[in-house]
Amino acid sequence: MQRTTRTPIATLRRDRRTTLAAALVSTALLLAGCSGSGGATATAGVTPDATADRSAAPDPALPTTWPLTGVASEEIANRPALAVKIENSREARPQTGLENADVVWEEVVEGGVTRYIAVYHSQQPEVVGPIRSVRPMDAHIIAPLHGLMVFSGGQPPFVDAVAGSGLQVVSNDRGDAGFSRSTDRRAPHNVYGALAEFAGQADADHLDSPAQQFLFAEDAATASTAAGTPASVLGIRMSGYSTPSWAFDAASGRYLRSEGTTPAVSVTGEQLAATNVVVMSVPVVDTEFRDPAGTPVPETQVIGTGEALVVSGGMSVPATWSKESTLAPVTLTGADGEPVSLAPGNTWVELVPSNGGEYTVG
Repeated sequence: MQRTTRTPIATLRRDRRTTLAAALVSTALLLAGCSGSGGATATAGVTPDATADRSAAPDPALPTTWPLTGVASEEIANRPALAVKIENSREARPQTGLENADVVWEEVVEGGVTRYIAVYHSQQPEVVGPIRSVRPMDAHIIAPLHGLMVFSGGQPPFVDAVAGSGLQVVSNDRGDAGFSRSTDRRAPHNVYGALAEFAGQADADHLDSPAQQFLFAEDAATASTAAGTPASVLGIRMSGYSTPSWAFDAASGRYLRSEGTTPAVSVTGEQLAATNVVVMSVPVVDTEFRDPAGTPVPETQVIGTGEALVVSGGMSVPATWSKESTLAPVTLTGADGEPVSLAPGNTWVELVPSNGGEYTVG
């Protein structure tokens, strides 16, 4: 009868420990060999690639609305804002290209005449004008865009202020490309510009789109003015020379501009219109500078705070405007302390003198 020899339990346990230890050593050696020459030696029981299971970082969200209008678009171009000084004397009307501007700022200059800073970004018409000279407040108004400032003429301190604010100067006086004179009008009301040529001169520091300047609602129904009071007509007295008005057109949902009682039109015959009109009550003071006729050059003071009115969609809301510095954008705050949101679309900003100007809504 064959005898069966039993291995003691202690021996079995010892053999298993020996086998396990050998396996661990083999694994460690295998991982070390996979680490490559000069690489750190992998330790048994530690995953050699701790990032293998991490998900790739998501792509940054692309903008879905134009920054200066809040209008949605499937494709937003990355390009600089072009701010162009446009004349508004009687000799300059009708202007070219104002109807395509994202934002238009109206300011008082010598003799009570007003001029515009027309800002182009989402739309860039072929030709704009007539283009005139820069003024002391222009750098403060446009600097937050960090784009190009286009003008024809200007006293050296005003030109220096534009350049010193971080804007790129594009000037007819120094021979920059894109300017031409029309034979249809007399000088100095006949300088026009090609926006594509202006944009083509942007340097490496001025290629990108501007930051959002105003807060925009998703649509007109959710804009701050939707909860305001009716505003069919906005009358403005900039000076004895300039008395623009805006009348709400329900069919288009926009305000139509007039100069006094005469409709303000583009050279195409289209009446100038705005989705939003923002009135800012601002101090206007005479500077030490003089124009060629000896008239003091006024400066609109836009750094500070004051009363404002926002009209859109046939409604209006009172607000407070504030601007902390040259590089800071204007902010609009409602009576409830909350930011005022505009309806998506273009905006005209009326810089009405607090000392001599006025505005009424009804």
